[in-house]
Amino acid sequence: MNENMNGSFAVVTGASSGIGLELAKQFAEHGFDLMIVADSGKIMEAANALRSYNVSVWEIQADLAKPDGVEKVYADIETIGRPVDAIALNAGVGAGGDFVRETRLEDDLNVIDLNVRSTVHLAKLVLKDMVQQGRGRVLFTSSIASTMPGTLNAVYNASKAFVQSFAQAIRNELKDTGVTVTALMPGPTETNFFHRAGMEDTKVGVAEKDDPAEVAKTGFEALMAGDDHVIAGAFKNKVQATLAHVLPDTVTAEMHRKQGEPAGRSD
Repeated sequence: MNENMNGSFAVVTGASSGIGLELAKQFAEHGFDLMIVADSGKIMEAANALRSYNVSVWEIQADLAKPDGVEKVYADIETIGRPVDAIALNAGVGAGGDFVRETRLEDDLNVIDLNVRSTVHLAKLVLKDMVQQGRGRVLFTSSIASTMPGTLNAVYNASKAFVQSFAQAIRNELKDTGVTVTALMPGPTETNFFHRAGMEDTKVGVAEKDDPAEVAKTGFEALMAGDDHVIAGAFKNKVQATLAHVLPDTVTAEMHRKQGEPAGRSD
């Protein structure tokens, strides 16, 4: 894709590393000025790297798992005073382990607060402006995890099922507004996700993963094309998503368990 969007303005959340940072690079490569958001101080390093693309970059450190963090981001968008041409709602986190016996309630609720509540909150604010201006592009980072029960990562998969359904529903609601909505569905990707979720020693954690730069490129191209969703990464991700639609949940839940178990465990 060679289309240049000089003068356009995009917002990317969860942009200090991983898929979010690579999405920000895609926007910068195509001439978008950027607001990038993360809860980590690494957002400053990301901003400095993105300025090498000769675009304007505003970095915001905010905890989107808290309502005040979302309101801060939106207030900063208003302060900049530019219409948002595109937004990638990418911030997310997991909490691996047995829901009853291993994960902490505060971690499970944080997954819901960040992946679900903050996504709805920021989308509500930004999409109203997009509809009023009659144009805009929205990318939700969903997951192939949205297609199956997440044994040993139960709250995360449920949160992504919400995001996937939410994205497709509002896409239909907005079909005559000039605003498009796209869901990006990666498989396991080489990011900090597995470390933060406490899943580095699981079978999926130690397995080969997709390149976040390739995942982001796929997502960006789908966004610019106005596609409803795209499954990114290895071909096996498409197979897995297809199987999830035809196999019973009891079967896919057991399949997911095998990926979420410790890598040294034998069946």
